[in-house]
Order: sequence, then structure tokens, then C-alpha cells
Amino acid sequence: MPDASGPTATPPELTGDDLETWAALATVLEWLPPALDGQLQRDAELTHFEYGVLYALAKARERTLRMSVLAGYANSTLSRLSRAAVRMESRGWLRRTPDPADGRYTLAILTDPGHEKVRQATPGHVEVVHRLVLDRLTKAQARQLREISHRIMRAIRDEDGWAPTSRAEGSD
Repeated sequence: MPDASGPTATPPELTGDDLETWAALATVLEWLPPALDGQLQRDAELTHFEYGVLYALAKARERTLRMSVLAGYANSTLSRLSRAAVRMESRGWLRRTPDPADGRYTLAILTDPGHEKVRQATPGHVEVVHRLVLDRLTKAQARQLREISHRIMRAIRDEDGWAPTSRAEGSD
């Protein structure tokens, strides 16, 4: 008979506070993405994924990132990112070119119309983020949410996700 704590043991059910905590988080994980997508689709004809890609490029030095780096920031496969890049290229928001430092890599470069698209989309996105998340929390709760989110991120992956850079580091 296998040990009840061994790898073949059935995990216990979630109950009580654990179940309530997980149910609340799981619901947020399901409800928040469509709410963000819906606002961006209505107001800017962008998905949240596309906005995130354009925003990361807007904040990058020279508005340029390797596609592999951008895929990591977006938690995306290169294939998914490439399909999105094709759509954004067709709209004139970004262009791709071989990396002159190493031709094995491709650079994504935000165009001026792409930068304008981010500038146009950002106020509505910021408003919905505030309305749905940030304005619902005290400053202490927002700090706790940030710390909790970082802990969960580190449990999922060792590497860091995208993080804002300071103006001193060359972002606009």
C-alpha cells in the first residue's frame, strides 16, 4: 500500500479558507482577461496581448526588442507572437528585421503609428485597470497584491516576467 503522502496519493480536497481563496483567485483569472480584452477591442481594436506587445516595445530602448525576449515578456511561444506580429505589421504598428548583431535573431521594432496606437489605447486601459483592480484596493493591499503576485510568478518560473524600467534606464 503506497504511503498516503507519496506521489501516487490523491491530493486532499481544497476546503475552508483554502477553497475560498483558490475560488476567488481562479474566478479573477477567468474574468479579468475578457474584461481587459473587451475594453481594448472596443476602444482601440487591440487585444490585451497585442497591447502588451506594443507597450513593451514602447518602453524598450529604441522601441526595439528581440522577438525571443518579447515572447518571454508576453508568456508566449514564438509562433503565437509571430502570428500576432504579422497582424500588427499589416496594420503598420511594428516591423521585424534580422538582428544586425546576430542574424539568428529577429528584432521587433515599434513604428511611429504603433507608438501612436499605444498612446491612444493607454488612457482607456489605465482607466479599466484602475476601475477593476487598483481603485478597489488600499495602498497596503496593492503592495500585498504585488508581493503575492511576485511570489506566485517565482513559483511558476525562475525567470522574471516583464517589469517596467525607470526613465533613467532609457525608457520613454
